[in-house]
Amino acid sequence: MAVRASVSFTTEPGDVEPGPVLALPGAGRPEQRTASPGRVLVLNASYEPINVCTVRRAAILLLKSKAELLEHATWELRSEHTAMPRPVVIRLVSYVKVPRDTHRRKITRRAVFARDGWACQYCGSRSNLTVDHVIPRSKGGGSGWDNIVASCAPCNRRKGDRLPHQVDMHPRNKPRIPSPHIFIQLSSPTIPATWKQYLLHDAA
Repeated sequence: MAVRASVSFTTEPGDVEPGPVLALPGAGRPEQRTASPGRVLVLNASYEPINVCTVRRAAILLLKSKAELLEHATWELRSEHTAMPRPVVIRLVSYVKVPRDTHRRKITRRAVFARDGWACQYCGSRSNLTVDHVIPRSKGGGSGWDNIVASCAPCNRRKGDRLPHQVDMHPRNKPRIPSPHIFIQLSSPTIPATWKQYLLHDAA
């Protein structure tokens, strides 16, 4: 018997809805810790993390058999006629092509800091962070992921408008486009324990 997709579930207090869901391998393991409020990790059919969605959106995908449940909380979502485990990670049944240039456009300070481990790429300091163009724009440097790094304010002032070799200041890690997991982490205030194995797998 078909189940109507437009259901309204009663959730636990504090389960707000501004967030998405991802599905991961290891189906059915209950999440013993508190799930990220209102957020579900969504995996592609290939198990690649691609999004975070609301609990309601995840429930609809599951009810319409467009996704499978991989991780769930220990309590249930309930409607008048339906009950189901509160999803924590889901996996899409059909592969969705994700444009590879999506994350190229999302250059923000927080994303740069997260990619660089919240540390200055010149001295390792974790305070007074800003961003630096490795090759200054005045010297022809671009504003893409491959030319922007996290830098503390003192290092930024020391380097100024000079090239790396002129001041012997080279980034500790080659700047690059971040993996999608960086944006997933930034989209959720907390990362449930059951998400981490999938995000780490994606980052490898």
